[in-house]
Amino acid sequence: MGSSSGARRVSASLLCRWNYYCMHSRLRCSSSTQNATANCQQETALRSSCFRGKQNSEKQQPPAAKIRSTSVGRSFTSWGLAGAWHVGKNLRQAQGYASESGNSKQEEEAEARELMEYDVVIVGAGPAGLAAAIRLKQLCQEKGTELSVCVLEKASEVGAHILSGNVFEPRALNELIPDWKEQNAPLWVPVTKDKFWLLSEKHAFPVPSPFKNQGNFVISLSELVRWLGTKAEELGVEIYPGFAASEVLYEGARVVGVATNDMGIAKSGSRKPNFQRGIELKGRLTLLAEGCRGSLSETVIKKFQLREEAGAQHQTYAIGLKEVWEVEEHKHHPGYVLHTVGWPLNFSTYGGSFLYHMDNQQVAIGLVVALDYKNPYMNPYEEYQRFKQHPSIRPLLEGGKVVQYGARTLNEGGLQSIPRTVFPGGALIGCTAGFVNVPKIKGSHTAMKTGILAAEAAHEALSSMENPNMDAYWEALQHSWVWQELYSVRNIRPFFHHGLLPGLVHAGLDHYVIRGRLPYTLAHGPPDHECTEAAEKHKPIQYPKPDGVITFDLLTSLYRSSTNHEHDQPPHLHLVDKHVPETINLPKFAAPESRYCPARVYEYIANEDNKLQLNINAQNCLHCKACDIKDPKQNIKWTVPEGGGGPGYTIM
Repeated sequence: MGSSSGARRVSASLLCRWNYYCMHSRLRCSSSTQNATANCQQETALRSSCFRGKQNSEKQQPPAAKIRSTSVGRSFTSWGLAGAWHVGKNLRQAQGYASESGNSKQEEEAEARELMEYDVVIVGAGPAGLAAAIRLKQLCQEKGTELSVCVLEKASEVGAHILSGNVFEPRALNELIPDWKEQNAPLWVPVTKDKFWLLSEKHAFPVPSPFKNQGNFVISLSELVRWLGTKAEELGVEIYPGFAASEVLYEGARVVGVATNDMGIAKSGSRKPNFQRGIELKGRLTLLAEGCRGSLSETVIKKFQLREEAGAQHQTYAIGLKEVWEVEEHKHHPGYVLHTVGWPLNFSTYGGSFLYHMDNQQVAIGLVVALDYKNPYMNPYEEYQRFKQHPSIRPLLEGGKVVQYGARTLNEGGLQSIPRTVFPGGALIGCTAGFVNVPKIKGSHTAMKTGILAAEAAHEALSSMENPNMDAYWEALQHSWVWQELYSVRNIRPFFHHGLLPGLVHAGLDHYVIRGRLPYTLAHGPPDHECTEAAEKHKPIQYPKPDGVITFDLLTSLYRSSTNHEHDQPPHLHLVDKHVPETINLPKFAAPESRYCPARVYEYIANEDNKLQLNINAQNCLHCKACDIKDPKQNIKWTVPEGGGGPGYTIM
């Protein structure tokens, strides 16, 4: 697996980076952390090349050895190795590594990055990524093989960027960890009631529920993912939270890994005293599990034309807004599940709400709005606030309090939008490719199954091929229950392009009578960003002011997401053309980015000449990706910020 000296060098580098984060973030250092830092400093003193990059590291180790971080163990990754990168300016200067501000871009690019090599590099510690990591290590145990596996996660800790409804179907978990109950997986609340309402502004009309949630569980996906992280680490998987993968690495036409972004760069582009180059993580195979609209995944899909290879349509999306409330004890019914359609959305806008009773007197409540809506004056956040005022919803929340708020986009394209999931050197798994079963409002179980299938194909390929490929994963996926499940519901979402009521009628026929056996597959409409119509075709929507009891202003809600970014860093939200907001979006579409964003990242402010200009508050970003999807001219590009930034979800 490589020389121990090489492993120690990389361990020191990572521990140094982690120490900085503990000093400068909301995470707290324990006494164990201090011991790890002391070890880091000792190793750094022994290995003066700790921060000097791959070239110097290679000079000090035997030619046949590869640098692998096998000694970077669970002793500190389980605390949340949170993207840190500093043991202090004095240490770095003592190594002769001047990091003065103002270094040129050429100097930065010429400076070698630390290199770590693995058999499998996984980007994203969500359900798919962790399922893949766990299954790989299980196969190693079963077959007596040894593979090194690492998982990169941009959040400050595993689960901190995970947001979902979530009524969880345990089918894939049953396959992955059959004794999950004995291992105390956080699936504690089985579904007890399953209701479905059609809402008007003042009334709720019960209709038969199509969801069949018996045997499922009301959970926090954040908590489940953290539990999966511990299971992965117990098997020997190395998990690195706080490391944002910002670049795909290629050798010729083959993906060979990823690189994390440089840290310690000011908004001006100059280096701050704590500057640290990113790290290259190379793998014989790379699995991208970034979740919906992953930035690296989108790059790979376009580069290798994976949609064209599969004959797939464009992806379609929705945005989900969610709060977790603590309600009065007599109103709490663990396992009660409610879904609604209709009000506050109009009949031409696809979407609906959910209300799930968790444990500890907590209720998850949210609204999902498809991003193919036409009216640029629509504000999904304000629509959610209106929903909570419904006479059938507000009484539950009265006397309670909000515990957490968040938002995230989700895939809605279904089977029609799934690209070819393999590329030279790796594969797409989970929601980054788009496996959400929209009629079920579930995607975690399918995401986990794709991770399992990818792991099985990867293990076989790594055991038998010098240049492994993942073609077997693509074949296995198309013969799996994931594909069968998505095929059977493939026409339900497109039915709703004709409106809510026709959509409900067709969906009912397809679900109860036809059962997905239509001899044709319906196509989606235009991409979501093309659906936004000119403001002149619509009237502004007057939303009520928040009452501070049930409804809240956006910044109050944002505070409850625990969102945090380093302010002095280059913006991770890029405008392709800086003139488009003021010349197109504002006059033609009435500034839609100021409404579809659920975190007030985008706002128009008058300049010295009293002209409105777009101001980007990147530090507010919830990493929902709505701007990357819904901007009418596709002028906003979402990229990863410094590792560890973003929301800090714990029970979402």
